[in-house]
Amino acid sequence: MSKSKILLIYTGGTIGMIKEAGQPYLSPFNFENILDRVKEINLLNCQLETISINNPIDSSNIQIENWIELVEIIKTNYNSFDGFVILHGTDTMSYTASALSFLIQNLTKPIILTGSQLPLGDLRTDAKEHLITSIQLAIPSHDFDNYGSSFKKTNVIKEVCLYFDNKLFRGNRTTKVNSDQFKAYASFNYPELAKSGVDLKINSEDLYEPLNSNTIFHNKLDDRVSVIKLYPGISKQIVKHMLFDSYSKVVIIESYGSGNMFDFEWFIDQLKSSIKKGKYIINVSQCPKGSVQMGKYESSLKLVELDIISGKDPDVAVVSGIFQSFSDAPGGFSEELKEFTYSVGAEYLYQDSFAFRLGYFHESPIKGARKFFSLGAGFKYNVVKVDVSYLFSASKVKNPLENTLRFSLSFNFGDKYEDY
Repeated sequence: MSKSKILLIYTGGTIGMIKEAGQPYLSPFNFENILDRVKEINLLNCQLETISINNPIDSSNIQIENWIELVEIIKTNYNSFDGFVILHGTDTMSYTASALSFLIQNLTKPIILTGSQLPLGDLRTDAKEHLITSIQLAIPSHDFDNYGSSFKKTNVIKEVCLYFDNKLFRGNRTTKVNSDQFKAYASFNYPELAKSGVDLKINSEDLYEPLNSNTIFHNKLDDRVSVIKLYPGISKQIVKHMLFDSYSKVVIIESYGSGNMFDFEWFIDQLKSSIKKGKYIINVSQCPKGSVQMGKYESSLKLVELDIISGKDPDVAVVSGIFQSFSDAPGGFSEELKEFTYSVGAEYLYQDSFAFRLGYFHESPIKGARKFFSLGAGFKYNVVKVDVSYLFSASKVKNPLENTLRFSLSFNFGDKYEDY
C-alpha cells in the first residue's frame, strides 16, 4: 500500500520553538528535522514533507499577504499531497483558518491548522499531541480489495479545520477564549467535528461536503473593512469618523445582545448617510453565542428599515429556511435563477411493446455543476415488462449511479377486477 503524503507548513509560533539546555530563552528549530524531534510520527502510515513560509513570523504580525502565500503553497502542492497541516501561532490562528476557508473553495482534501500553548521542547508541552493528531486527521482512509491491496484513498475531511486540546473544529467557527490554559479554543455556534480520546471519533454528519470537486484558489482579499464596537457612552464624533472614513467599504458594527443598537436620531441619520454613500453596514452581536435577530426589540426595528445586513448565524429553522432560501443568494435575483435545475426526457414507444428513452439533467456550474445523460430501453411481452437504463456524467462531478447498468422486472397480473 502506498503511503499517503502530508505536507507540513510552518508559519511560526510557539509550536516551532525549543529551549536548548542551559538556554533561558526560546528559539526556532529547523523543521526539516521534525522527525528527529518527534519520533512518534514515524509510526504514522504517511510520508511527511515540510516547508516554511518565506519568513516565519509571530502570529500577531500575520497579514493578508501571508494568507495569500499560504494559498499559493497549497495550490502549488495540491495535486502532490493528500492533506495539509499548518503550524501556526495561537493568537491569530482562528483568523487564518477563517480566511483560508474562504480563499480556497470546494476543498477535496483536509487543511488542518494547529499550534500549542507550550513549545515543543517543554516537558509539559501540548505541541507533540497536537502535531501527531493533526497529521493523523489529515491522512485519508484507505479502501481495500479482496487481496488486501489499497485501491482507493478517501478523504473524510474536506475543509479547513483547527485542532486544539483534543478537539477538531470547523476553522471559521473558532475563537481563542483563553491565553493561559490548554483549553484555548471554542466553537460556540457549531459542534466539534472530531474528538481525540482513547479513540479518535469523527462526527461525520457535521463535516462539510463541497458543492463539487472543482477546487478554486483565490489570491485577493479586500482590506477596506472597519469595525465599530458599541459601548454605552461612545461619542458621536467617533462613530461619525468610523462610518464616514473614505477608505473603508464595509463597516461591521458589534452590537448588543441579539443585534440591538441605540436608536438615537443622530446615529440613525449617520447610518442612512453612510449607506447612501455606498457603504455596506453589517450587524453582528458582541455575544459569543446566539445570533442576530433584528426587529425582535424596538431598538432594532429601524435597522431593518435601513436594510442593514444581518450577521446572524446561518443555522435557521426548517420552515424559515425554506422561505429564506428564495432571497438569500449573495448575487441577488440573477444568482437565485442559477439555483434552479432542469431535466428533460423523451420516450419513443413502438407497437406498445418496445420503448427507447433519453434524458438529460443540468445544474449551474456555480451551484453544483452536475450534468448527466441517461439512456434507457424497455420491452413488454404479455404480463412481463423489462426495463434497463444507463447513466453517464457530462461534467467533472461524479454521480453515484454513473457507469452503472440498472434493470427492473415487473409483472402485470391483470387489470380487471370483479365485485363479489
